[in-house]
Amino acid sequence: MIGVLITTVTALALVSGVAVLLATRRARTAVRVLLDLLTAAGLLRLAAARGWPDLGAAAAIVVLRQLLWASLAAWRPWPRRQSRPRCGEDDHHLPLAVGGEAGETGRMTT
Repeated sequence: MIGVLITTVTALALVSGVAVLLATRRARTAVRVLLDLLTAAGLLRLAAARGWPDLGAAAAIVVLRQLLWASLAAWRPWPRRQSRPRCGEDDHHLPLAVGGEAGETGRMTT
């Protein structure tokens, strides 16, 4: 009976993770839901079999979940713009930008 419950919770974890990803389009939120429900499945597995190896496996799942979530929380995406902005089409009428003339401070532009 517990085996069927564990399999059901694991399957629902995967379905819920995909549903959250499709609904919110945020992978971090989907991974968080998936990890939480897989942790619940691991704890159910621990309740079914009461041995030291099973306890070690459940502890490893919890530690892996914490490490993965910490690495996802620390990750920052790249900024969208990676190159210098292009000049606008109406910027060419500026004399300093086109001719490379000295401005008021005496420095050359381009």
